[in-house]
Amino acid sequence: MFTGIIEELALVTNIVKEADNLHITIKSSITNELKIDQSVAHNGVCLTVVAINGDEYTVTAIKETLDKTALGKLTTGDVVNLERAMKMGTRLDGHIVQGHVDQTGICDKIVEENGSWRFTFVYDASKNNVTIEKGSITIDGTSLTVVDSKKDEFSVAIIPYTFEHTRFKNYKIGDEVNLEFDVIGKYVSRLMGLQK
Repeated sequence: MFTGIIEELALVTNIVKEADNLHITIKSSITNELKIDQSVAHNGVCLTVVAINGDEYTVTAIKETLDKTALGKLTTGDVVNLERAMKMGTRLDGHIVQGHVDQTGICDKIVEENGSWRFTFVYDASKNNVTIEKGSITIDGTSLTVVDSKKDEFSVAIIPYTFEHTRFKNYKIGDEVNLEFDVIGKYVSRLMGLQK
């Protein structure tokens, strides 16, 4: 479990393809605190640390993960949002994030609003994921509040701190992002579907 509060932007230093898997090596200031078998969210995707070497560590993304996320589009030199698993018994500053991406979305619009930014994302509504205004959404692992909600798109407002300390400063129109919809909304949507 995660909170969606990004700890750091880290650098992808190497990507090795092996069969259908990608071994992704990350250079991070928190590497010395990690252990093999530990879960870390990378752009919102929970992956297991499989190797550590100095200030770099490696995780493996399998075909199932690559099919449902935007991780397969990573290249050497990209930055990723990192968050270690939540500690129980501490404040939950974001919202409950599982690290299990529901689908990807596309950055459709970026508007600078005199000191903040509004980002609009579109997604395939046929997958039955929903947003609601003032509800929670996770974009590349960042916990955010939905500002505007439509059937196949939503907007979020980004404060300067979030803009500077996450991948938001790197996004361009057309970029693909990982979306994890609010876990409570997913359960409600599923239950409503079962009652039909």
